Amino acid sequence: MLRYLRIKNLATIEDLELELEPGFTILTGETGAGKSIIIDAIKLLLGEKASSDLIRTGKEEATVEGVFEIKDKSQWPEGLDLDLEAESELYLQRTVSSQGLSKSYLNGILVPLKKLREIGEKLVDIYGQNDHIFLLDTSNHLKFLDAYAEAAELKEKVRQAAQQVRTLLRGKKELETRQKERAQKLDFINFQIKEIEEAELQPEEEGELLQERSILKNAEKIAQLVNSAIEVSYESEESLITGLKRLEIILGELHEFSPEINSGLAQINDFRIMLGDLVDNLIKFRDKYAPSPERLEEIEGRLSRIERLKRKYGATVEDILSHLKKIKAEKEELETTEERLTDLDSQIQNALETYEKLSELLSARRQEKARDLEENLKVELSQLALNKAKFKVEFKPIKISFEDPTTIRDSGCEEVEFLLSPNPGEELRPLRRIASGGELSRIMLAFKALGKESEVSKTLIFDEIDSGIGGQTADFVARKLQQLARHHQVLCVTHLPQIASAASSHFRIEKKMEKEKTFTLIKKLKDGDRPEEIARLIAGHRLTEVSLKMAKQLLEQNSPRN
Repeated sequence: MLRYLRIKNLATIEDLELELEPGFTILTGETGAGKSIIIDAIKLLLGEKASSDLIRTGKEEATVEGVFEIKDKSQWPEGLDLDLEAESELYLQRTVSSQGLSKSYLNGILVPLKKLREIGEKLVDIYGQNDHIFLLDTSNHLKFLDAYAEAAELKEKVRQAAQQVRTLLRGKKELETRQKERAQKLDFINFQIKEIEEAELQPEEEGELLQERSILKNAEKIAQLVNSAIEVSYESEESLITGLKRLEIILGELHEFSPEINSGLAQINDFRIMLGDLVDNLIKFRDKYAPSPERLEEIEGRLSRIERLKRKYGATVEDILSHLKKIKAEKEELETTEERLTDLDSQIQNALETYEKLSELLSARRQEKARDLEENLKVELSQLALNKAKFKVEFKPIKISFEDPTTIRDSGCEEVEFLLSPNPGEELRPLRRIASGGELSRIMLAFKALGKESEVSKTLIFDEIDSGIGGQTADFVARKLQQLARHHQVLCVTHLPQIASAASSHFRIEKKMEKEKTFTLIKKLKDGDRPEEIARLIAGHRLTEVSLKMAKQLLEQNSPRN
């Protein structure tokens, strides 16, 4: 139960405090006075998305604080270090800065906004004046029935099964589309494979060919250089080998005078061997790369072939070989299409059987609870001046088609629509077509009231749900709200005197101008002040003895104590 609410710097509210009581509390005031701002503040406190536009002009931050009295420990949030035995109150705070930043606190501890939402779902239900519009969309009928049937877990399994079937069907369709192009694509792939494989490419081949081509193009110059090197080494009178022989003779004569010279003779011999090896390698290199127009032409042809393949399949030989590997894998995949289609058919059949089985279980749950809903709603409607109304949940099976995956629905194999016969003798017809605005409001209230007596006590907030109704219907709505207030704390924003007079606690919202600024104020009305406010709801600002008398009569008739 919401015990205390404080709002600072939110829209036209500068600093406002409410101390709330159990039972039925009403909020009244002129249009635009700020009643909805109070509801918006509670929504912010419970984790609704915030905007810096809500902050009062000239202020840096808006704050909403609330204290909830908790009687049922199941409403306590999990994951916080709280003494559940000693504590009986939850303190919530939400701040929103002009930069759009938001902070959330629970019992003084900074918590994620998600935590406030989790708590809000346990503590408060808020119903807006347009909530009954949801009855005009038949997709909401199924959502409401599933919520009433507490089928969330089973519905999630159906959703997952439906997605599995649709995924497999899409995969099969893609495979079948590719199969139609299979023969043509296989011919093209086989041509590419043959062209690349016949080239017998090697990863380092191109670099080696380019080097060999460069040598062959300079074969004559290379031969001249080799011959010059051989001449310097062996053939000229001043060659290195001739010089070594002279040096050897000299060192031999010196050896007679110094035995240490013997090591120099050994080094000369090693150098002669090295020089011989060098000359042999030079001769081999000259002979290997002797001018050969035929070999040069062969290399040019090979490089030209590689260049053509590069233009088709990749910038390098490595890219071409990588492409070859890729198309071989694609060829293997195309050649196994028939096998994979057969396997997919089997998977689809198994997935569909799972989907149908789960859908049947969900449908059985829905139909069982639909009968309960029809009976319970009939009781609720009878308390809202629709005691002769008939209500039925109509099920419309959906035929599954593999050609149309949209028939495999996340919600199962059926649609649901609510039917209504508001008056005796009228046949059941779609609720969305025949119900008036007032009837929709009452039916919506009946839906909201279902099961509330057995539910854990919560704060139920009704924001002008009486829109479009009046007279006797308003009296019945007032009685239903009183009935809910026996088990829950009920807060209601209203313009109707019948509903306002039924509350046990009454706040008036006012708006005033001061120094060119607008302020929203709130005042708790004492019993003696309430007739005048109820009379204002009846007759507007022109109060008369008649309207005051009517207001007093309403307060006496609708008093929760009666």
